[in-house]
Amino acid sequence: MLLPALLAAQRRRLAEAGIDTASLDIRLLAGRVLGVDAAGLLAHDGPLGAAAAADITAMVDRRLAGEPVARILGDWEFWGLPFVLSPATLVPRPDTETLVEAVLDLVRGGAVPGAGPDGAGLTVVDLGTGSGAILVALLSELGAAEGLGVDLSEEALSTARLNAARNGVAGRSLFCRGSWLDAVTGPFSLVVSNPPYIESADIDGLAPEVARHDPRLALDGGADGLDAYRVIAAGAAARLVPGGVLALEIGWRQAVTVTEILADAGFAAITVRRDLAGHDRVVIGRRR
Repeated sequence: MLLPALLAAQRRRLAEAGIDTASLDIRLLAGRVLGVDAAGLLAHDGPLGAAAAADITAMVDRRLAGEPVARILGDWEFWGLPFVLSPATLVPRPDTETLVEAVLDLVRGGAVPGAGPDGAGLTVVDLGTGSGAILVALLSELGAAEGLGVDLSEEALSTARLNAARNGVAGRSLFCRGSWLDAVTGPFSLVVSNPPYIESADIDGLAPEVARHDPRLALDGGADGLDAYRVIAAGAAARLVPGGVLALEIGWRQAVTVTEILADAGFAAITVRRDLAGHDRVVIGRRR
């Protein structure tokens, strides 16, 4: 079979199943099998080997079963950097880049105590680090900063260490197992986190790509979705230097309640940052 014919047939299978990203999905999956980019797929007009055709078809079968493309590939891009995934980590999402942007603006603007614009003097603490995407992205931009990633999952920590090495920041990062800030003492000037914020009762009703394939530990925020924010806010208030910054990703309807949680924990100058879709996405507070 010629490659264009196979791609058309597999794209049709995905589209008929109601997958809106059928064209993109088949390009990514076939490109991985053949080791080429989109331009390489267009240039490939010869016959396709039986093994490659079988591999592409098998990947499409997995996609039709509800598995996300990122899980099938085993890696994904975030902040222009490659990240290996594991069953214990979330797939990094574009919304989370809003948190990275917000933190970089603070550091480069001189708004984080003791930190130079290149991160000199700064240790970034990333709670629930997962794949390490947030921490690695920040360290890649702040060439003089150091970072500490904390996670409850040993498998996630192994994945994060691999990603730190893959992106050249292993020498400036450490990873330790713990529940939020229980494993560290501080004081720190910057704490970041994308904690679980889905209400427990809502998880099974999420899209199958999320409900069946993302780790529940990274999704379940308790009965009201806010359990982690309460714990983090209390712990960070005790471990941040005066004026230290806490930056948290939130669900788009949680800005008011998370702001109240931070205020009750002793944070001031609380601001909310929106993502590209115009949704509230990050809450930032400063220890009084």
